[in-house]
Amino acid sequence: MEETKTMEKKVALVTGAGMGIGLACAEAFARAGYITVLSDINEPKVQAEKLIAEGYKATAYRLNVSDTQAVKEMIDWIMSTYGRLDAALNNAGIQTPQRPMAEITDDEFDRTVAVDLKGVWNCMRYEILLMLKQGNGTIVNTASAGGVVGFPGQAAYIACKHAVLGLTKTAAIDYAAKGIRINAVCPGVIQTAMVDELISCNPQLESAFTKEIPNGRFGKPEEIADAVLWLCSPQATYMNGHGLIVDGGITIK
Repeated sequence: MEETKTMEKKVALVTGAGMGIGLACAEAFARAGYITVLSDINEPKVQAEKLIAEGYKATAYRLNVSDTQAVKEMIDWIMSTYGRLDAALNNAGIQTPQRPMAEITDDEFDRTVAVDLKGVWNCMRYEILLMLKQGNGTIVNTASAGGVVGFPGQAAYIACKHAVLGLTKTAAIDYAAKGIRINAVCPGVIQTAMVDELISCNPQLESAFTKEIPNGRFGKPEEIADAVLWLCSPQATYMNGHGLIVDGGITIK
């Protein structure tokens, strides 16, 4: 990924930054010059220290995004520590076990909604309140290619990702005139621990996925990071309320 130094002294927050897409995006923000807060339910201290050792500005913050008070406290901490928040990627998410919709338990459904939807809601509202005070900011929510199509055995997860797109579009309308841009990124099948776990439960999925992807391969987390960084950049100032699909073409078929 080409490193750009155009964001000096700006602050970025990435949730779910411990691995996969979130970590790749946090690294991209840091290398672009942002002071980057890496947030995850398992404090990503090692990941932040690695960036610091490379000469970038980063810090780790342990957070459960489904805990409303904890999210508020994190945003308050960002404000008291750095005085601003310029960009936020709400990426933290989980998957439900793969099984038909009617077999998903109440606990599985509730937990998925708590993290994948309420977690985005929690983060967005406090990010927005901070950004309103400073008069600007950009937010990106991680949805999914599964936010625009269905996928067997993942009803709760897919429902949440559809909802994230609706939340993104509506919030973008609410705050466009206030200097805040809100978009979503919709990754396809990306080589992450989450996808590896899904395939480990059903090894046939790997060849089935690859066969359906026009590009003929899984995506890389860094390819999503490129899209997220662009959505938050001055090059995307007229992009608002959009769900940017980055999926190797799988949803065009």
